Amino acid sequence: MQLPDLNLLPALDALLRAGSVAGAAAELNVSASAMSRTLGRLRRVVGDPLLVPSGRGLQLTPRARELQPQVQAALASALTALRPPAGVELATLEREFTIRTNDGVASVLGPALAARCAAEAPGIRLRLLPEGDEDPVDLRRDIDLDVGALPPLPPDVCSRDLVEYRYLAVARADAWYAGEPLTAERFAALPHITTSRRGRVHSVVDQRLAELDLRRDVLATVPTYGAACWFALESDALALVPDGVAAQAARHLPLAVLDIPLDLPPVRLGMAWQLRLDADPAHRWLRATLAEIAADGGGGAGDGDGAGDGA
Repeated sequence: MQLPDLNLLPALDALLRAGSVAGAAAELNVSASAMSRTLGRLRRVVGDPLLVPSGRGLQLTPRARELQPQVQAALASALTALRPPAGVELATLEREFTIRTNDGVASVLGPALAARCAAEAPGIRLRLLPEGDEDPVDLRRDIDLDVGALPPLPPDVCSRDLVEYRYLAVARADAWYAGEPLTAERFAALPHITTSRRGRVHSVVDQRLAELDLRRDVLATVPTYGAACWFALESDALALVPDGVAAQAARHLPLAVLDIPLDLPPVRLGMAWQLRLDADPAHRWLRATLAEIAADGGGGAGDGDGAGDGA
C-alpha cells in the first residue's frame, strides 16, 4: 500500500486548528500561496474540500471537524514515536495537576499520592475536584486526569484501567447483627444507606434481591461514601461502600465490615486524560505513581454511581 505524503499531516493539523490558510501559513512559517497549494493537495488526498468559503472567511466542513481529533492523535503518536520526550527533574518541577474524582478515590488514593508528591516532587500541587456531570471535553481544557468508573471516551482521550473493586457493607461495630455473616434475608431486612451523587436509589443490588423475591428498605441516599459511613455509625443501618473505602473507614472508626451475600459484579476503576498530555513526562509520572498506589492495595475507592449501589 502506497502511503500518502506524511509531511501533509502537520499542515492539515494547522489548517484544521487555524481554520484559515493565512493562519496555518503563519504557524508553519510558510507563504500563504504555499499553504494554499498544500490545501489543494490535501483536498485531493482526503477527498473533501476541508475549508470552504463562509462570508469573508472560511469554515470547516463536517468531514474536517470529524478529522480533527484523528489528525491530532496521529500527529501526537508520530511525534511520540520519532522524538522521545525529555526527562523531567521531579525535585525542581513546579506543576499543578487538576484531578476530578469522587470522595472514595480522594480518601483512599489521595493521601498516598500526596505523600509521594511531597517526597519525590515537592513542587507538585494536587487540585482535586468533585465528580458531577462529566464531559470528556473538560479534559481538553480544565481537567488533567479523570479517575473513576469511566464512560465511553472520544478518540482524543486516553485511558488506563487501575483496579477492580467490589462493594461491602459497613455497620456500627456494636450493632446487634455485626458479629455474624449476613444472610440474604437479613441483609434485605436491615435498613440501608446508599450512595449516589445523582440521588438514585435503585441499583443492581435491588435486581439481585428481586431475583430472590426480596426487597430492601433504603433509609437514606447520600452523595458521598464518607457520609454513608457516618450514617451507619449513628444508626443500625448498613452502608454499602467500595472495599477500599470500607477498609479505610474500619481502620479509623468503630465500624464492622461485612460481606454482601449477593452475586454483585465487580466494578472497574480507571483513569482518563486528553491526548495532549499522553507524552508529557510529569503527567506520565503522575499516572504511573497513581497506578502503583492502586496496585499496592489502594484500590477499591469506588464511584458514586457504580454498579454495586446507587447506580
